[in-house]
Amino acid sequence: MPTKLLSMFTATLFVAATAFAAQAVERKPFDSATFAATQNAGNPILVDISATWCPTCKQQKPIIDGLIKEPAYNDLTVFEVDFDRQKDVVRRLGANMQSTLIAFRGKTEKARSVGDTNPDSISRLLKTTLAQ
Repeated sequence: MPTKLLSMFTATLFVAATAFAAQAVERKPFDSATFAATQNAGNPILVDISATWCPTCKQQKPIIDGLIKEPAYNDLTVFEVDFDRQKDVVRRLGANMQSTLIAFRGKTEKARSVGDTNPDSISRLLKTTLAQ
């Protein structure tokens, strides 16, 4: 009997972990075609323009990663743009520097911030992606 109970418990944990993982927001490298498709679908989007050497970007990442775990953001797509290697994308998005966060709902830009490391204001920026 204990073996059966243990098997059922293990199966329940596996199902719960799989369901949680399926809902986790994923960071994706910026790709023009995927970005356009996500916009055309009308989905919430966060574009994170960062550089590996940027201390502000390093502060933003755990804040964003913590916020996007909230169930409200299950449909959010986070696109990462490398400030140093994707200059064409940086220019196309009208960004002047790294640590730029741009919130979209579909094709509509809802908000943007530069150099912000305040969890409350980053949360407010993310919430704009949810509004139709």
